[in-house]
Amino acid sequence: MSLQVVIGYGPAGAATAALLAEQGERVRVVGRSPREPEPGLEHVSLDAADQAALIEATKGATAIYSCASPPYHRWAADWPPLQAAICAAAEANDALLVSLGNLYGYGPVDGPLTENLPLAATGTKGRIRALLSEQLHALHDEGRIRAVEVRASDFFGPGVTDGGHLAARVVPNVLRGQKVQVLGDPDASHSWTYISDVARTLVAAARKENAWGKAWHVPTGPPRSARVMVALLCEAAGVPPVPVQRLSPMLLNAAALVSPMLRELREVRYQFDRPFVLDSGAAQEFFEIAPTPEKDQFPATVRWWRDRLATVS
Repeated sequence: MSLQVVIGYGPAGAATAALLAEQGERVRVVGRSPREPEPGLEHVSLDAADQAALIEATKGATAIYSCASPPYHRWAADWPPLQAAICAAAEANDALLVSLGNLYGYGPVDGPLTENLPLAATGTKGRIRALLSEQLHALHDEGRIRAVEVRASDFFGPGVTDGGHLAARVVPNVLRGQKVQVLGDPDASHSWTYISDVARTLVAAARKENAWGKAWHVPTGPPRSARVMVALLCEAAGVPPVPVQRLSPMLLNAAALVSPMLRELREVRYQFDRPFVLDSGAAQEFFEIAPTPEKDQFPATVRWWRDRLATVS
């Protein structure tokens, strides 16, 4: 049993920590908010951008899983010092760094997204993600750290609430039989990465040394439009189909005047206005991991949301 440190306790960090604990690893979770003890998990509350504190909290770690993310509208200011601290902790403690990334760094692309595409984004958030990836792999190539990157599309599944386009503003409406409004074209093909597959891939990447130094896409099922995803949620919930509408661009622009989150979404609207398809064939073959079947994804998501809504009501 070795010490595994997970930084960040959002959906991906929580799923990864739970999987490691299930497999008998010693797991320490680093997050900003104090948390009650959980079976198999040790929680440490600190600011992960504090290098000295993070180096101390990760002492003895075999692997560090970077699953944290600053608030969406603070990426440009907060991401560079956060990643610098995480890389410093990995270097100081000779720990493998398993970094969770996303697809923003590619920018708009015609055709499926593969790992060998250039990181050619021009928007602020896309360039930040590209810079983080480039820095990570440069440190690995220089021999200062051992690192591997895992990139996912939009999260979907149990535990995904904020930030998921099929989360807090969609699933509860489905369960109530109410119309759903989505960002962008509701009929555009889009890849949705199931959250447990993110955890499975992060852990698999940590355990295969010949995967290190590369970027891998999380095994993800076939692309589905938002309209199809909502229909599958309705089927899993046993409710009649609900209408799916596009959020008015005029209303979005007006709301963006007062909402930092909506302002930031302008840069990535292309991901929802046109096909946005992740190709995960390389990782599926290399790690021998298949995406969780849809017949399991949707019922599990519905069950989780029903339990959550029953608790908070």
